[in-house]
Amino acid sequence: MKEITPQQLAELIRQSRRAVALTGAGISVESGIPSFRGAGGLWQRYNPMEYATIQALRQNPVKVWTMLKELDETITRARPNPAHYALAELEARGHLMGIITQNVDNLHQAAGSCKVVEYHGNARRFVCLACQGQHPRESLDFNKTPLYCPCGGLIKPDVVFFGEPIPPQTQEEAQELAQSCDLLLIIGTSGEVSPANYLPYTAKEWGAIIVENNLEPTVLTRTLTHHFLPGPAGQMLPKVIEGLGKV
Repeated sequence: MKEITPQQLAELIRQSRRAVALTGAGISVESGIPSFRGAGGLWQRYNPMEYATIQALRQNPVKVWTMLKELDETITRARPNPAHYALAELEARGHLMGIITQNVDNLHQAAGSCKVVEYHGNARRFVCLACQGQHPRESLDFNKTPLYCPCGGLIKPDVVFFGEPIPPQTQEEAQELAQSCDLLLIIGTSGEVSPANYLPYTAKEWGAIIVENNLEPTVLTRTLTHHFLPGPAGQMLPKVIEGLGKV
């Protein structure tokens, strides 16, 4: 592993034909969404085994919805930051095949990215556990939680709770991107959440160059990464765009 500059990453992207980004909580911290595990994150105040398992939601929806309302307020307030816009720009210029994100905040799409595989779902969408009906956020009254569908089923954000599998189609799309990319940009994730943390290893096995952008080295840095770009994504990625020059 060696450290690189944004300009050197720009050159790698220029040489690449099939770049893909894998993003995690770190890219959205600059948008005001704390990492679940980090300082100020939800898991410091809510035990995930009590609040974030599908069993907990079914058994005590009133309790779990206290956390879900806080999550909803945080995500609804958030806006894309320069890192999200930089990735959308890379895609628009034809440098990026797609994004696999572990985030549920919809910020990549809000910034203009088109090909986004939402590995853990999207907290801006809502679904009924019983009939699988989709419910637009605007149709729901968050002053009356837990939320219930007209069919009587419990409504939850369309995200993967602990104890739920990654949807097969999502897994397939993510796997396809990981296997077909020649450059994988790992941005704002420590690679500790399974099964998403298998994707970088898949990409490397299929011949991809692995570039990691995080504030500090991670387990991936020591075991997998070819090039490490230290620093906040919101500062580093716009410099990469600068390094690529005008279209």
